[in-house]
Amino acid sequence: MLTIACIVDDDATAFELGVAAEVFGTDRSDRGVPRNDFRVVTATPGPVRLAGGLGLPIMVEEGLEFADRADVVIVLPYDDCSDDAECSLPVARVLQRAVVRGARVLTLCTGAFVAARAGVLDGRRVATHWRHTDALAEQFPELVVDRDALWVDDGPITTSAGTAAAIDAALHIVRELQGAQVAATIARSMVVPPLRDGGQSQFAVGPVAEQRAETLAPLIDWMVEHLDQEHSVAALARRANLSERTFARRFREELGATPAAWLTSQRVQRAQALLEATDLGLDAVAQQAGFGTAALLRHHFSRQLGVSPSAYRRRFACPEPSMA
Repeated sequence: MLTIACIVDDDATAFELGVAAEVFGTDRSDRGVPRNDFRVVTATPGPVRLAGGLGLPIMVEEGLEFADRADVVIVLPYDDCSDDAECSLPVARVLQRAVVRGARVLTLCTGAFVAARAGVLDGRRVATHWRHTDALAEQFPELVVDRDALWVDDGPITTSAGTAAAIDAALHIVRELQGAQVAATIARSMVVPPLRDGGQSQFAVGPVAEQRAETLAPLIDWMVEHLDQEHSVAALARRANLSERTFARRFREELGATPAAWLTSQRVQRAQALLEATDLGLDAVAQQAGFGTAALLRHHFSRQLGVSPSAYRRRFACPEPSMA
């Protein structure tokens, strides 16, 4: 179980609050997901007005004291990213104490401005919504702003890009603290990919390409069940009853990636699950995940996750209990 404190104040955004509650606060213990102690907190308990067209008020009964003992402290986005905006002193001190005691801090979208005003991002690499990267870099030149990342880890602090990237960052925290299988279970129930490829720059112009697999859903299900097999574009196109050109175009439209990139991502996720839940050797993991050899597994695993399969296993291994 994790203790999660989500800090809100007037004009916090409803969407990211919902993301935090959905990822960390929803009870999925019937599916093997640990229950967390998730609480919404504020400096002055009472009604808090959320940002957005409706301006909905919510009643927050928990003060910031809970945040001082939380494993994860979440900072929501706020509409005000101007030079003269301020971070309240109580919130700033909560964030400073969280970093000192080694808690994880997660800022969502423009929540990075709040953490920057609190002084906890100085010298760190950070992310925020692509529309606000210039403002963040100008107001806080001591930060290293990654203009493309969906989320960035630097020490105990994770910062995310805008809106939907809050889901990516929240699932990343789950993956880090509770394992890939837990993150995948939550993602599946939310109908989102457990790990999204690419950066936010692809979304700076035009709509986000969602992983929705509308017409290709039956084929996608079959591919997931047969990751250990070779899948050429020609063979997949035949199975989908499409020409190769039409298949490749439709796959990218519906999945947001090429068939090869999508398969690699799925195989890395399968390898994560096997490394966590089994004691199979790397050759066997590579075979079952569809990489064929341990060398290819290491290459793609390290490229996507920034860590070797062996190091990942040492950190996250939790073999299933024997039924004997």
